[in-house]
Amino acid sequence: MELLQLKYFRTVARLEHMTRAAEQLHIAQPALSRTISRLEEDLGVPLFDRINRQIRLNAFGKIFLSKVESALSLLEEGRKEVAELAGLEQGTISIATSTLTCLSPAITAFREKFPSTSFRIKQIAPAESYSIGELLEQGIIDLGFGPLSFRKPGIRELSVLQNDIFLAVPCGHRLENLSSITLDQAADEPFIEYKTGHPFRQVNDEISSQAGIQRTIIGEVDEPAALHSLVQASLGVAFVPGCQWNEVTQYTLLPIEGRDHKHVFYVSSNEGRYLSEAAREFQHFLIEYYADGRSRT
Repeated sequence: MELLQLKYFRTVARLEHMTRAAEQLHIAQPALSRTISRLEEDLGVPLFDRINRQIRLNAFGKIFLSKVESALSLLEEGRKEVAELAGLEQGTISIATSTLTCLSPAITAFREKFPSTSFRIKQIAPAESYSIGELLEQGIIDLGFGPLSFRKPGIRELSVLQNDIFLAVPCGHRLENLSSITLDQAADEPFIEYKTGHPFRQVNDEISSQAGIQRTIIGEVDEPAALHSLVQASLGVAFVPGCQWNEVTQYTLLPIEGRDHKHVFYVSSNEGRYLSEAAREFQHFLIEYYADGRSRT
């Protein structure tokens, strides 16, 4: 008795029509008839009553069909479990991000735990972060990662990292020695900012709007390194997440009074598409990784 015989029998039993079953299985009808006949010979009983050119599942066939359905269902479950395990241990995760420097350490840590898992990375320009949502909708990527919330139906977003935002002032600045600051105190300062369309620029614009201030922006940049350099060169102040400070950073971070301002990073997926075990595991891993405070952006 062969697996193919059982699959063919199930289709014929469901349709009770040899020609339609052959068409659905994409095989010739004589070949299908021979397969069913050999199965009946192996079992020693007929599975169908044949009346003229019509076939009907008989009592033997009905009992056998219930067992075949159960057996094939169990085999399919086993196939899926094996595929899921292979997906975790040997699978590939495709992910798009606009903040690769923040994500790279997490990928390295994940591959230390699952060395056979590989990644396909698509780096997106910060000003085009919205395209990550489109790639998810089209099923081109498994996951998206970045500071932009797409707020699209069917796109699931998990907050994995929240960084407090401070006001960065150059060394020797008049505000340097304050323990905290209101944005009114910095309203007349020249600001270094990200270019329009950058997700951090959107957050910073909202902070300024909530505080009721109009910033004087004297420089616009694409990436954090450029912003840090201009602040350190005393060209202006800037909004900076606290995780970017380290012992070699040559400026001061002042807590902002009032609202709780944060840069929030999300890992996103399409709820309507299959997500491998490897990708699901990486989602959970990111939450734990950043909760442990192991990030630097």
